[in-house]
Amino acid sequence: MLRIIDARTGEPVDPAPARRGLTRVQAHVAGDDTTALRVLLVADVLFRALEIGGTPVWALLTGEPQQAELRAAAAALGIRPFEDSREAEVSSGPGQAQVIHVVAENGPAPDGVRVTVGAVDQASPAIPIPEGADPADVRLALLSRHRSEPVRLDADTLGEARETLARWRRAVADWARKPSRAIPEEVRGELRTAWEDDLDVCAVLRVLGSVETSDLPEGARFETYAYADRLLGLELTRDVGSAA
Repeated sequence: MLRIIDARTGEPVDPAPARRGLTRVQAHVAGDDTTALRVLLVADVLFRALEIGGTPVWALLTGEPQQAELRAAAAALGIRPFEDSREAEVSSGPGQAQVIHVVAENGPAPDGVRVTVGAVDQASPAIPIPEGADPADVRLALLSRHRSEPVRLDADTLGEARETLARWRRAVADWARKPSRAIPEEVRGELRTAWEDDLDVCAVLRVLGSVETSDLPEGARFETYAYADRLLGLELTRDVGSAA
């Protein structure tokens, strides 16, 4: 069961309300820089984790009225669209028993359960995606550090993400040519334990790294990566069926 550490109290909370009611994931941003983009990315991954667990989720965005550049950058990173909280009718009925606020460290401090996101350090912080960078590489680079820690988005970080993503996509495309095999329950359990422990995406990536070099059948490795990508959103199966 997914548990999130509430940044206000340091205590774990269940982000899914009782009786499978609706959970609101509300991202709060103060601008359109890369830190704001990282806030939306963390909210997107939280949305995915809840959705995988069977919880209905509503994604809302609170911030400045004009955020076209931020929304465009988020779309490029594969982040789902967020409704503007000013325009959405937010009811407090029993179907919305839980609200999770995703905020930048030292950013807005709304009442309720809060998930904090560390700042992004880059040469041009006002530009959500570094000039010339592949959005998929940026997504992996931002996911490769724990969400609460600051991350430096420099050439080395992006280069490492680019190499990892390219290698994994090639491997997944190759494994897809082999007969499918079920994900071993031990591996599935490791993945779920990782992301259900305060949304530890770094641990999920470590599991994939271990599976990559394991002696599991190729078909099982393919299914493992495809399953984990429901959370990661890295399009790991993108090159399946492409020419070798």
